[in-house]
Amino acid sequence: MFYPIRTPWLLKKLYPAYTWNIPSQDRVDRVLYLSFDDGPHPDATPFALDTLKTFGAKATFFCIGKNVDDHPELYKRLLDEGHRVGNHTQDHLNGWKTPAGQYLENIRTAAGVIDSDLFRPPYGRITRSEAAALTALPVPYKIIMWDILSGDFDTRITGARCVSHVIGKARTGSIIVFHDSKKAFQRMSVALPEILHHFCSLGYRFATIPI
Repeated sequence: MFYPIRTPWLLKKLYPAYTWNIPSQDRVDRVLYLSFDDGPHPDATPFALDTLKTFGAKATFFCIGKNVDDHPELYKRLLDEGHRVGNHTQDHLNGWKTPAGQYLENIRTAAGVIDSDLFRPPYGRITRSEAAALTALPVPYKIIMWDILSGDFDTRITGARCVSHVIGKARTGSIIVFHDSKKAFQRMSVALPEILHHFCSLGYRFATIPI
């Protein structure tokens, strides 16, 4: 499995309508944007929330609709604690492998429990026609991708490797991907506190995606 830790500049150029990072005009304000995909999960999400609270950090959680259905109390906690949420489909569908009508309907189903105008496609895979349909809605979705992958979904690596991925590549304005899922929890639980400690000690703050 190959994946770039930092999204290549060419990919960002090919899809400029998607949000890959949040450039800042203020050189003094050092801000990073943590995001979590695939939750809420009964173990991973509370850990992430407790850790974020310890460091006074905020994040954006791209939730799967069926997981919100199963854990509405965790979805409510995300909002109550000042984090932002986004739609990640109802069933974690791959937009390249799913007929457009079915894909869009799955997003609409998730929107019944996830109140947000942010959308992140699972696996980062969405067709141009699917994206065009989402951005043409009366309340258009903003398609949020990422600048940095922590790699916490990769069972071949350690949490320490995830730390090195983020510390080595993140810069002001980076959108960083973690996962609050069963699969990623072992690595996320190691990497998240270390990354927060590292960047907070350097004067960075962690904010929700502002667009």
